[in-house]
Amino acid sequence: MTTHDLKRRGPGYHGPGSLKTADFEFELPPELIALRPAVPRDAARLLVIEGPAPADRVMGDLPSLVNPGDVMVFNDTRVIPARLSGHRRPAPGRETSPAVELTLHRRLDARAWGAFARPARRLRPGDRIDMAPGFSATVAEKGAAGEIGLEFDLAGNDLAAAIERHGRAPLPPYIKRPEGPDARDRDDYQTVYAAHPGAVAAPTAGLHFTERLLAALDARGVRRVSLTLHVGAGTFLPIKSEEVGGHHMHAEWGEITEAAADAVNRARAAGGRVVAVGSTSLRLLETAAAADGRVRPFAGETRVFITPGYRFKAVDLLLTNFHLPRSTLFVLVAAFAGLETMKAAYAHAIDEGYRFYSYGDACLIQRRGPA
Repeated sequence: MTTHDLKRRGPGYHGPGSLKTADFEFELPPELIALRPAVPRDAARLLVIEGPAPADRVMGDLPSLVNPGDVMVFNDTRVIPARLSGHRRPAPGRETSPAVELTLHRRLDARAWGAFARPARRLRPGDRIDMAPGFSATVAEKGAAGEIGLEFDLAGNDLAAAIERHGRAPLPPYIKRPEGPDARDRDDYQTVYAAHPGAVAAPTAGLHFTERLLAALDARGVRRVSLTLHVGAGTFLPIKSEEVGGHHMHAEWGEITEAAADAVNRARAAGGRVVAVGSTSLRLLETAAAADGRVRPFAGETRVFITPGYRFKAVDLLLTNFHLPRSTLFVLVAAFAGLETMKAAYAHAIDEGYRFYSYGDACLIQRRGPA
């Protein structure tokens, strides 16, 4: 893999109306996929993407890269252990109980979840899946690509407690371990400021923060604000359509309180920059922002799909990890900084051995000005 390979434009840029998914392709050496996070977390490398060339730093340098009066917006969702192992109850006249692996991805109500099942081919509506004594679910419906609807026997807090007790960290599919997620992942795949349970994927930019780094940001005079966006497993789904616009964006639930919106707006009015920690924070801020950039309180689902040509209203800087090719997140950072800028930055990161994806290193990206 050479820098030239990644910088190459490929099939060509076609404008926001007809973006080709192939424009967002690149090759990544598999050894650069991080299987464990940096220790300590703030020792991760940080690629600063602003100006004519990217700069190599570390996360511990972040306070020197932001200004007093800036506001940094964190996603305080808490990842639940959404990966469950169970067995399908034997069909009448059969004694076998086939194993089933489930990954919960969207809560539908107090006892129902959407989930991805493996293997899903032989599951049928009405099948029963047992996870543990007293912890079972019925397949309520079956969709495409391994997705099913589950109706649990438990509900509300009882269901949440059973998931906490029997579930494992919902690591993304590119973190391949024969033994699967372990006890260490329960801590590693969680931000130090996680507060509101509901995510089934981590807001991974936040995994780099330590209490020490947060204290340094406070000392720098940076205002910290929290919002909540419950990240879904759909964040890992690649764009399979030939054109980016053909992708169906998954919905995620989020909330920005009135106090959080006011804090962001006051910082902007005083000349501070808005720094989104993670693409999830950015997506929710942009969902809630008016045309003049003022952020309004918000509670509900967002399906916002940010592609090149989007005019950003609220966010000036983005702290984010390195994303998968052909993913909605790589499309988002291309919209934020420019496709050629991001391809050149990723080429530099690959050449320099940066670690990619959820447990990998980070970028601090300056928003490109209006075209």
